[in-house]
Amino acid sequence: MVERERETIVTTDGGGGGGGGTLIAVVLLIAVLVVLFLLFGRNLLSGGETQKIDADIKVDTPSN
Repeated sequence: MVERERETIVTTDGGGGGGGGTLIAVVLLIAVLVVLFLLFGRNLLSGGETQKIDADIKVDTPSN
C-alpha cells in the first residue's frame, strides 16, 4: 500500500477578534487601579495625618 501524507487546512471566518477586547479591558483595569492608588494609596501607605483624641469615659458598674 502507498502511504500518503494528509494535510488539513483549518480556516476561520475572522470573527475571533484576536483578543483585542481583552487587552483593552486589562489596560483599563490597570489604569483604574493606578488612579485609585494615586488618590487614596499614598495616605494609606504613609499613615496620613493622625490626630490624638482624648476621650474620658466614666464607667459605673452596678453594685450588688
